[in-house]
Amino acid sequence: MKTNILNKTLIAGILTFSMVVFSCTDDFVTIMPEYSIDSENYFNAEDDYRMALIASYDMLQSTYQNVILGEIASDNTLCGGESPTDVIGWQQIDDMNHTQTNSNLKDLWNWMFAGFQRCNYFMEFKDKTDFDGKDIMIGEVRFLRAYYLFELVKWFGPIPLKVDERFKLGDELTIPRSPVEDVYAQIEADLIAAIEVLPQDQFEVGRATKGAAQALLGKAYLYQDKFTESAAVLEELIAGGYYSLVYEFNSIFENDGENGLESVFEVQYTDAEGASFGCLQCVEGNIAVGFSGVRGYDGPLFSSGFSFNVPVQEAVDAFEPGDLRKGVTILDIEAWADSTNAIYTTGNEHTGYFNRKYLPRKRTADAQPDLNLTNPNNYRAIRYADVLLMAAEAYNRGGIDDGKAQQYLNMVRERAFGNTNHNVTVSGAALTDAIFHERRVELMGEGHRFFDLVRTGKAADAIDGFVAGKNEVFPVPIEEIQFSAGNWIQNDNY
Repeated sequence: MKTNILNKTLIAGILTFSMVVFSCTDDFVTIMPEYSIDSENYFNAEDDYRMALIASYDMLQSTYQNVILGEIASDNTLCGGESPTDVIGWQQIDDMNHTQTNSNLKDLWNWMFAGFQRCNYFMEFKDKTDFDGKDIMIGEVRFLRAYYLFELVKWFGPIPLKVDERFKLGDELTIPRSPVEDVYAQIEADLIAAIEVLPQDQFEVGRATKGAAQALLGKAYLYQDKFTESAAVLEELIAGGYYSLVYEFNSIFENDGENGLESVFEVQYTDAEGASFGCLQCVEGNIAVGFSGVRGYDGPLFSSGFSFNVPVQEAVDAFEPGDLRKGVTILDIEAWADSTNAIYTTGNEHTGYFNRKYLPRKRTADAQPDLNLTNPNNYRAIRYADVLLMAAEAYNRGGIDDGKAQQYLNMVRERAFGNTNHNVTVSGAALTDAIFHERRVELMGEGHRFFDLVRTGKAADAIDGFVAGKNEVFPVPIEEIQFSAGNWIQNDNY
């Protein structure tokens, strides 16, 4: 069992507090939770703040869907599954024919707003009780709020924005959807404040650190084409020397590689029971892992799953000859079965390939029963390799320093090939293309590809069915539009 901020001795308290903060079955605009009679009289002791902090972290685990859809929506994978109607909302996103009634997008909206709401609840009462270390807790909450807001703005564009105060019933009629630039301004403010107070080392694994806040801030700047600002904050992070690339790429995604030297921020999962197919947001295990597993599998190393998120041949071919990452990123199931005598069945849109980074691994005999809802694989939300590639992009696209861009790009490539023979020496637009290529192969399977294509203007050419001027963002759930009584206008062309 992992020792981290989601320690299972606290589960009962987390769930109790979570029900106070947000109803798991209601919409954002209809919630607005039935607060317990004690909600205004909470935050009287340090432990109250700690429980509120844990509840704020807890919604990170529901980002499993954000990750798998970031691949399915892109040109890296097909939806897969058992049939063309298996998780129909995911199938629609894969085909770019999703609408405002898509139930999976509704879940994503609800779950990210739940995290946002929990952070605001903490911040609303941040000054009620004093104790040592509260400033660090506030820094963590501000990092988490920025994380949820970043997810919301990249998926949906303009969103309702309320700061340091809970949303309440009726707000949907008066609070507008804030422009994207205003949402990013809040993200920046939260992360800058978090950087000021967060330590570089936390006493519990999984808690936000200064480095995590710096990395997310650099990413937020990059998504806005603020290259000078992005390069500056990422350079400060790199120069600090706290993180490094793990020499063996194949070790990163195994259990022993969790929370390692390359990990800037990870979403923590365990094999404790919690979620069910009726309440997937009650998650403790990484559900995306089970959904990505090989259907009907029986063999070494892996366990079976539901065969979603299957890589396409074009993505597999993106790896250059000699790239050691290919075998870690892609499982060629036919070759694997031939060499191990494993057996498997095929599902919808079978390509012969699977996302090996996040396939379910075999479990020990004393682990919880694997219902594909209890996989303990952490999500490596921000890796140091990503930081280096973001810095390279900022230096290059900002016209700041192509030499620095080459240096950081080649650090990643030298690890990938095990030598310097494949180092990049080009500059300008050719270097930009090399960085974009490297982001694809380095981060394949990790949920970033769709948004990289969108923010660089390449999505319409790369993704089948993508309509420019529409599919850069996803539709706000229809219930939210209806309950706002005309206050919120749907995204264009939905």
